[in-house]
Amino acid sequence: MNYKKEHIVPLWQRICFNDDVKAFEAFYYLLYDALVRFSMMYIHQREEAEEIVTDVFVKSWMNRSNMQHVERPDTYFFVAVKNQSLNHLKKFSSIHIVPVEDSKEVDLIDTADPQVQLEKKELHFHLDQSIDTLPQQCRIIFKLIKEDGLKYKEVAEILNISPRTVQTQLFRAMQKLSVCLAGYAAAPSRRASGGNIVSKIVMALVFSEYFSSL
Repeated sequence: MNYKKEHIVPLWQRICFNDDVKAFEAFYYLLYDALVRFSMMYIHQREEAEEIVTDVFVKSWMNRSNMQHVERPDTYFFVAVKNQSLNHLKKFSSIHIVPVEDSKEVDLIDTADPQVQLEKKELHFHLDQSIDTLPQQCRIIFKLIKEDGLKYKEVAEILNISPRTVQTQLFRAMQKLSVCLAGYAAAPSRRASGGNIVSKIVMALVFSEYFSSL
């Protein structure tokens, strides 16, 4: 995660009960980047996502005395940004939001080798492109868990779906991305003489990065 969750609640309490401006500034910087990335999963335009997130922070500061009951402020902000992003889509575009239903040999290789680094960079690029092709809710769930480090229950609350649906969507994403990785490895350029073992090891490294905690 890009922010420390243990700091969220104490900062929020200082904001709501003490009108602490410095606490609000720290709270803002802890959550801002993650919230902008989250909004961009819906609207795909950074400038507008930044405006949405900033607007949510401004409204929260103005209404802080009425928000003392919020026990999980990070989840509250993710939900608020999601709602604002969806409202933006309804107002400024014709996009319709459709909810989703519920070998024994060992090889050693130097991972600092330039060829390995190049292969890994290319594979990350290929995988990022594949992630962008996932269905919207599936993509959002995958990124919230893998990039922002949220738990199933937290994602379920943010998206207003069941934890079981989160799990189902996450494994669908994993299956589709596994197919993409297999396709990448099977490409003629990857089967070139001398490069196959490197590709396999790089795939194992990247696969571990993305899927080890699923």
